[in-house]
Amino acid sequence: MEENSSPTLYTYCIPYDDGAAPNPFWGICTLVICKPVIRRTAKKGDWVVGIGSKNSPIGDISKHVVYAMKITDKMTLEEYDRFCQNQYLKKIPDWNSKDWRRRLGDCIYDFSKNPPKMRKGIHNEGNRARDLGGEYALISSHFYYFGNFPIEIPKSLHAIIKEGQGHKSQSNAPYINSFLSWIKSLRSKPNKLYSNPQLKIFKNKEYISKCAEYRRKEAEIDEQMGTGCE
Repeated sequence: MEENSSPTLYTYCIPYDDGAAPNPFWGICTLVICKPVIRRTAKKGDWVVGIGSKNSPIGDISKHVVYAMKITDKMTLEEYDRFCQNQYLKKIPDWNSKDWRRRLGDCIYDFSKNPPKMRKGIHNEGNRARDLGGEYALISSHFYYFGNFPIEIPKSLHAIIKEGQGHKSQSNAPYINSFLSWIKSLRSKPNKLYSNPQLKIFKNKEYISKCAEYRRKEAEIDEQMGTGCE
């Protein structure tokens, strides 16, 4: 898939950063199991930015960047399943692993079956329709992940902040160059995890089902809003 010569900046509010969506582990950042509209429409070369919530697990971070990823590859979910099996096995959830990052794997669907079989992970059958409806996995080998220590956005870029459901993209066009200049000016090297996720999802078993249910509802609202939220 060719890279977009005129990149788009997608911004959205990430209410619960738990390390699954996005999944920034094992050297690449992936967005696979939420934001179905963005996953379908974003192209190589575009940027996806998760902005914190007023009600995040660590307080009001509504004017802070949690993560930013340049899309360096985009593949169907079936292609992503093969990609993980061949190159990134640790992205496949291993529910029995003592390493909590392995349990957060976002390669949830096994396409050797038809219909694809859901591997045991942080999503359940209630998430299937919207997960698969996103059609694509977004891959980044050029990303910034701040997690528990998000970076405050300068006032000159507050226009890109998206509160609530949906996302911004078209309205961000006047700001993309300024955003890229700003994030590159930070003393932050790309592809380095500067913190763990904000929500320790395995600390309380209820968090897992609550997060899955929240993402299901969020994806449904995103679909209803469609491109009208841009």
